[in-house]
Amino acid sequence: MSHMVTVRRIEQRLELDLDITAFLTDCQVRNIAPTTLGIYRRHLVDFASWLRKPLSEASTDDLRAYFLSLRERRNPGGQHQAFRVLRTFYRWLVAEGILEANPMQRLKAPKVPEQPLDPVGLDVVRAMLKACEGKRLTDLRDTALILALCDTGARAREILAVNVGDCDLDTGAILLRQTKGRRPRIVFLGKRARRAVLAYLRARKAGPTEPLFANDEGARLTYWGLRLILQRRARKAGVKPPSAHAFRRLFCLQCLKDGMSALALQALAGHADLNTTKRYVKWALGDLAEQHAAHSPADKLLGG
Repeated sequence: MSHMVTVRRIEQRLELDLDITAFLTDCQVRNIAPTTLGIYRRHLVDFASWLRKPLSEASTDDLRAYFLSLRERRNPGGQHQAFRVLRTFYRWLVAEGILEANPMQRLKAPKVPEQPLDPVGLDVVRAMLKACEGKRLTDLRDTALILALCDTGARAREILAVNVGDCDLDTGAILLRQTKGRRPRIVFLGKRARRAVLAYLRARKAGPTEPLFANDEGARLTYWGLRLILQRRARKAGVKPPSAHAFRRLFCLQCLKDGMSALALQALAGHADLNTTKRYVKWALGDLAEQHAAHSPADKLLGG
Protein backbone atom coordinates (compact mmCIF):
# COMPACT_ATOMS: atom_id res chain seq x y z
CA MET A 1 0.00 0.00 0.00
CA SER A 2 1.44 3.38 -1.00
CA HIS A 3 2.10 6.15 1.48
CA MET A 4 -0.45 8.40 -0.28
CA VAL A 5 -3.20 5.76 -0.01
CA THR A 6 -2.44 5.31 3.69
CA VAL A 7 -2.58 9.06 4.30
CA ARG A 8 -5.87 9.33 2.39
CA ARG A 9 -7.46 6.58 4.48
CA ILE A 10 -6.35 8.26 7.70
CA GLU A 11 -7.79 11.56 6.46
CA GLN A 12 -11.08 9.87 5.53
CA ARG A 13 -11.33 8.20 8.95
CA LEU A 14 -10.59 11.50 10.71
CA GLU A 15 -13.27 13.29 8.64
CA LEU A 16 -15.75 10.52 9.33
CA ASP A 17 -15.07 10.58 13.08
CA LEU A 18 -15.37 14.35 13.16
CA ASP A 19 -18.81 14.19 11.52
CA ILE A 20 -20.02 11.71 14.12
CA THR A 21 -18.37 13.59 16.98
CA ALA A 22 -19.83 16.93 15.88
CA PHE A 23 -23.32 15.41 15.60
CA LEU A 24 -23.13 13.78 19.04
CA THR A 25 -21.76 16.97 20.58
CA ASP A 26 -24.71 18.90 19.13
CA CYS A 27 -27.07 16.28 20.58
CA GLN A 28 -25.47 16.75 24.00
CA VAL A 29 -25.92 20.52 23.73
CA ARG A 30 -29.61 19.89 22.96
CA ASN A 31 -29.82 17.76 26.12
CA ILE A 32 -30.59 14.49 24.31
CA ALA A 33 -30.85 11.60 26.79
CA PRO A 34 -27.65 9.56 27.35
CA THR A 35 -29.41 6.33 26.32
CA THR A 36 -30.42 7.95 23.02
CA LEU A 37 -26.87 9.18 22.49
CA GLY A 38 -25.64 5.64 22.98
CA ILE A 39 -28.06 4.37 20.33
CA TYR A 40 -26.95 7.11 17.90
CA ARG A 41 -23.27 6.31 18.47
CA ARG A 42 -23.73 2.55 18.04
CA HIS A 43 -25.57 2.79 14.73
CA LEU A 44 -23.35 5.51 13.28
CA VAL A 45 -20.15 3.63 14.12
CA ASP A 46 -21.61 0.46 12.63
CA PHE A 47 -22.49 2.25 9.39
CA ALA A 48 -19.08 3.95 9.31
CA SER A 49 -17.31 0.61 9.68
CA TRP A 50 -19.40 -0.86 6.87
CA LEU A 51 -19.08 2.15 4.54
CA ARG A 52 -15.29 2.66 4.84
CA LYS A 53 -15.44 6.25 3.62
CA PRO A 54 -16.66 9.55 5.07
CA LEU A 55 -20.37 9.46 5.89
CA SER A 56 -20.79 12.75 4.01
CA GLU A 57 -19.80 10.88 0.80
CA ALA A 58 -22.42 8.13 1.17
CA SER A 59 -24.83 7.86 -1.76
CA THR A 60 -28.43 6.71 -1.75
CA ASP A 61 -27.25 3.43 -3.28
CA ASP A 62 -24.72 3.01 -0.46
CA LEU A 63 -27.48 3.43 2.08
CA ARG A 64 -29.77 0.96 0.29
CA ALA A 65 -26.97 -1.61 0.26
CA TYR A 66 -26.31 -1.03 3.97
CA PHE A 67 -29.95 -1.50 4.93
CA LEU A 68 -30.06 -4.70 2.88
CA SER A 69 -26.99 -5.95 4.75
CA LEU A 70 -28.75 -5.33 8.06
CA ARG A 71 -31.38 -7.92 7.20
CA GLU A 72 -28.79 -10.62 7.83
CA ARG A 73 -27.84 -9.45 11.33
CA ARG A 74 -30.67 -7.34 12.79
CA ASN A 75 -34.32 -8.01 13.53
CA PRO A 76 -36.94 -5.69 11.95
CA GLY A 77 -36.95 -3.44 15.01
CA GLY A 78 -33.17 -3.04 14.85
CA GLN A 79 -33.29 -2.30 11.12
CA HIS A 80 -35.94 0.36 11.68
CA GLN A 81 -33.94 1.92 14.52
CA ALA A 82 -30.84 2.12 12.31
CA PHE A 83 -32.91 3.80 9.60
CA ARG A 84 -34.23 6.41 12.04
CA VAL A 85 -30.75 7.18 13.37
CA LEU A 86 -29.25 7.66 9.90
CA ARG A 87 -32.24 9.74 8.79
CA THR A 88 -31.70 12.04 11.80
CA PHE A 89 -27.96 12.20 11.16
CA TYR A 90 -28.26 13.13 7.47
CA ARG A 91 -30.93 15.72 8.16
CA TRP A 92 -28.47 17.25 10.61
CA LEU A 93 -25.66 17.22 8.01
CA VAL A 94 -27.92 19.14 5.60
CA ALA A 95 -29.07 21.59 8.28
CA GLU A 96 -25.44 22.26 9.20
CA GLY A 97 -24.51 22.95 5.58
CA ILE A 98 -22.14 19.97 5.41
CA LEU A 99 -24.29 18.41 2.65
CA GLU A 100 -26.42 20.10 0.03
CA ALA A 101 -28.66 17.09 -0.64
CA ASN A 102 -29.89 14.40 1.73
CA PRO A 103 -29.14 10.87 0.38
CA MET A 104 -31.84 9.48 2.71
CA GLN A 105 -34.59 11.65 1.29
CA ARG A 106 -35.96 9.13 -1.23
CA LEU A 107 -35.60 6.09 1.04
CA LYS A 108 -38.58 4.57 2.82
CA ALA A 109 -38.27 3.11 6.29
CA PRO A 110 -38.34 -0.69 6.54
CA LYS A 111 -41.66 -2.03 7.75
CA VAL A 112 -41.86 -3.47 11.23
CA PRO A 113 -44.45 -6.21 11.78
CA GLU A 114 -46.89 -5.06 14.45
CA GLN A 115 -46.62 -8.16 16.58
CA PRO A 116 -47.57 -7.71 20.22
CA LEU A 117 -44.83 -8.34 22.74
CA ASP A 118 -46.29 -10.35 25.58
CA PRO A 119 -46.94 -8.59 28.88
CA VAL A 120 -46.18 -10.33 32.13
CA GLY A 121 -49.23 -12.40 33.10
CA LEU A 122 -51.26 -11.54 36.18
CA ASP A 123 -50.78 -15.11 37.41
CA VAL A 124 -46.99 -14.66 37.11
CA VAL A 125 -47.16 -11.40 39.10
CA ARG A 126 -49.24 -13.12 41.81
CA ALA A 127 -46.72 -15.96 42.04
CA MET A 128 -43.78 -13.54 42.27
CA LEU A 129 -45.51 -11.51 44.99
CA LYS A 130 -46.11 -14.70 46.95
CA ALA A 131 -42.38 -15.42 46.61
CA CYS A 132 -41.74 -12.02 48.24
CA GLU A 133 -43.73 -12.76 51.38
CA GLY A 134 -41.69 -12.15 54.51
CA LYS A 135 -40.60 -9.48 56.97
CA ARG A 136 -37.06 -8.89 55.71
CA LEU A 137 -36.28 -5.52 54.19
CA THR A 138 -35.57 -7.14 50.82
CA ASP A 139 -38.98 -8.85 50.93
CA LEU A 140 -40.70 -5.52 51.57
CA ARG A 141 -38.63 -3.81 48.88
CA ASP A 142 -39.27 -6.43 46.22
CA THR A 143 -43.02 -6.46 46.93
CA ALA A 144 -43.15 -2.66 46.63
CA LEU A 145 -41.00 -2.69 43.50
CA ILE A 146 -43.08 -5.28 41.64
CA LEU A 147 -46.33 -3.52 42.52
CA ALA A 148 -44.88 -0.14 41.51
CA LEU A 149 -43.84 -1.52 38.11
CA CYS A 150 -47.35 -2.93 37.61
CA ASP A 151 -49.22 0.14 38.81
CA THR A 152 -47.29 3.06 37.33
CA GLY A 153 -46.43 1.81 33.85
CA ALA A 154 -43.09 3.58 34.29
CA ARG A 155 -40.03 2.47 32.40
CA ALA A 156 -37.50 0.70 34.59
CA ARG A 157 -34.96 3.52 34.50
CA GLU A 158 -37.68 6.09 35.23
CA ILE A 159 -38.87 4.39 38.41
CA LEU A 160 -35.33 3.66 39.59
CA ALA A 161 -34.45 7.37 39.33
CA VAL A 162 -37.26 8.36 41.74
CA ASN A 163 -36.36 9.72 45.18
CA VAL A 164 -38.49 9.31 48.30
CA GLY A 165 -39.37 13.02 48.17
CA ASP A 166 -40.81 12.60 44.67
CA CYS A 167 -43.65 10.48 46.09
CA ASP A 168 -46.89 11.74 47.61
CA LEU A 169 -48.12 8.63 49.34
CA ASP A 170 -51.33 10.35 50.46
CA THR A 171 -52.49 10.60 46.84
CA GLY A 172 -50.24 7.96 45.27
CA ALA A 173 -48.71 10.49 42.88
CA ILE A 174 -45.07 9.99 41.84
CA LEU A 175 -43.09 12.59 39.93
CA LEU A 176 -40.85 11.02 37.29
CA ARG A 177 -38.06 13.52 36.70
CA GLN A 178 -35.78 11.46 34.44
CA THR A 179 -37.96 10.29 31.57
CA LYS A 180 -37.17 9.06 28.08
CA GLY A 181 -38.24 12.34 26.46
CA ARG A 182 -36.77 14.53 29.22
CA ARG A 183 -40.29 15.73 30.04
CA PRO A 184 -41.23 15.10 33.69
CA ARG A 185 -44.60 13.41 34.21
CA ILE A 186 -46.82 12.17 37.00
CA VAL A 187 -47.74 8.52 37.52
CA PHE A 188 -49.77 6.97 40.31
CA LEU A 189 -49.81 4.11 42.78
CA GLY A 190 -53.07 2.44 43.76
CA LYS A 191 -54.00 1.58 47.33
CA ARG A 192 -52.26 -1.80 47.47
CA ALA A 193 -49.03 -0.52 45.93
CA ARG A 194 -49.11 2.52 48.19
CA ARG A 195 -49.39 0.35 51.31
CA ALA A 196 -46.47 -1.79 50.11
CA VAL A 197 -44.26 1.26 49.46
CA LEU A 198 -45.16 2.73 52.87
CA ALA A 199 -44.29 -0.53 54.63
CA TYR A 200 -40.95 -0.62 52.85
CA LEU A 201 -40.08 3.01 53.60
CA ARG A 202 -41.05 2.69 57.27
CA ALA A 203 -38.71 -0.29 57.63
CA ARG A 204 -35.93 1.55 55.81
CA LYS A 205 -36.40 4.94 57.51
CA ALA A 206 -35.30 6.68 54.29
CA GLY A 207 -35.09 10.46 53.93
CA PRO A 208 -36.67 12.51 51.10
CA THR A 209 -33.42 12.86 49.12
CA GLU A 210 -32.66 9.12 49.21
CA PRO A 211 -33.61 6.80 46.33
CA LEU A 212 -37.06 5.26 46.53
CA PHE A 213 -35.63 1.81 45.76
CA ALA A 214 -32.22 0.96 47.19
CA ASN A 215 -29.89 -2.02 47.06
CA ASP A 216 -28.71 -3.94 50.12
CA GLU A 217 -26.07 -1.26 50.83
CA GLY A 218 -28.59 1.58 50.67
CA ALA A 219 -27.39 2.93 47.31
CA ARG A 220 -29.73 3.51 44.38
CA LEU A 221 -30.88 0.28 42.78
CA THR A 222 -29.49 -0.11 39.25
CA TYR A 223 -31.20 -1.53 36.19
CA TRP A 224 -29.07 -4.67 36.45
CA GLY A 225 -29.93 -4.96 40.11
CA LEU A 226 -33.61 -4.79 39.19
CA ARG A 227 -33.16 -7.54 36.61
CA LEU A 228 -31.50 -9.77 39.20
CA ILE A 229 -34.36 -9.18 41.64
CA LEU A 230 -36.97 -10.14 39.03
CA GLN A 231 -34.98 -13.22 38.04
CA ARG A 232 -34.50 -14.34 41.64
CA ARG A 233 -38.16 -13.88 42.59
CA ALA A 234 -39.35 -15.60 39.42
CA ARG A 235 -37.10 -18.60 40.04
CA LYS A 236 -38.38 -18.87 43.60
CA ALA A 237 -41.96 -18.69 42.28
CA GLY A 238 -41.24 -21.32 39.64
CA VAL A 239 -42.17 -19.05 36.72
CA LYS A 240 -40.29 -17.72 33.72
CA PRO A 241 -38.47 -14.48 34.64
CA PRO A 242 -40.22 -11.49 33.00
CA SER A 243 -38.38 -8.45 31.70
CA ALA A 244 -38.92 -5.15 33.47
CA HIS A 245 -40.60 -3.82 30.33
CA ALA A 246 -43.15 -6.64 30.43
CA PHE A 247 -44.68 -4.94 33.49
CA ARG A 248 -45.11 -1.75 31.43
CA ARG A 249 -46.95 -3.74 28.75
CA LEU A 250 -49.17 -5.25 31.44
CA PHE A 251 -50.04 -1.78 32.68
CA CYS A 252 -50.91 -0.50 29.20
CA LEU A 253 -53.02 -3.47 28.15
CA GLN A 254 -54.79 -3.88 31.49
CA CYS A 255 -55.72 -0.19 31.62
CA LEU A 256 -57.19 -0.33 28.11
CA LYS A 257 -59.15 -3.51 28.88
CA ASP A 258 -60.57 -1.84 31.97
CA GLY A 259 -61.81 1.13 29.93
CA MET A 260 -59.09 3.78 30.22
CA SER A 261 -59.06 6.18 27.28
CA ALA A 262 -56.13 6.09 24.85
CA LEU A 263 -55.35 9.76 25.60
CA ALA A 264 -55.17 9.11 29.35
CA LEU A 265 -52.92 6.11 28.75
CA GLN A 266 -50.67 8.15 26.46
CA ALA A 267 -50.18 10.73 29.22
CA LEU A 268 -49.56 8.18 31.98
CA ALA A 269 -47.25 5.98 29.92
CA GLY A 270 -45.30 8.92 28.49
CA HIS A 271 -45.73 7.92 24.85
CA ALA A 272 -44.41 10.67 22.57
CA ASP A 273 -47.49 10.38 20.34
CA LEU A 274 -50.60 8.27 19.98
CA ASN A 275 -49.03 5.88 17.46
CA THR A 276 -47.43 3.77 20.19
CA THR A 277 -50.60 3.88 22.26
CA LYS A 278 -52.66 2.83 19.24
CA ARG A 279 -50.58 -0.35 18.93
CA TYR A 280 -51.64 -1.28 22.44
CA VAL A 281 -55.25 -0.47 21.53
CA LYS A 282 -55.03 -2.90 18.59
CA TRP A 283 -53.57 -5.63 20.80
CA ALA A 284 -56.21 -5.07 23.47
CA LEU A 285 -59.00 -5.23 20.89
CA GLY A 286 -57.52 -8.44 19.50
CA ASP A 287 -57.48 -9.97 22.96
CA LEU A 288 -61.07 -8.86 23.56
CA ALA A 289 -62.10 -10.44 20.26
CA GLU A 290 -60.68 -13.77 21.42
CA GLN A 291 -62.50 -13.44 24.72
CA HIS A 292 -65.76 -12.67 22.95
CA ALA A 293 -65.36 -15.66 20.65
CA ALA A 294 -64.96 -17.87 23.71
CA HIS A 295 -67.93 -16.41 25.58
CA SER A 296 -70.36 -15.21 22.88
CA PRO A 297 -73.91 -15.44 24.34
CA ALA A 298 -75.47 -15.79 20.87
CA ASP A 299 -73.10 -18.63 19.94
CA LYS A 300 -73.93 -20.43 23.17
CA LEU A 301 -77.63 -19.78 22.69
CA LEU A 302 -77.57 -21.35 19.23
CA GLY A 303 -75.21 -24.11 20.25
CA GLY A 304 -72.58 -22.92 17.82
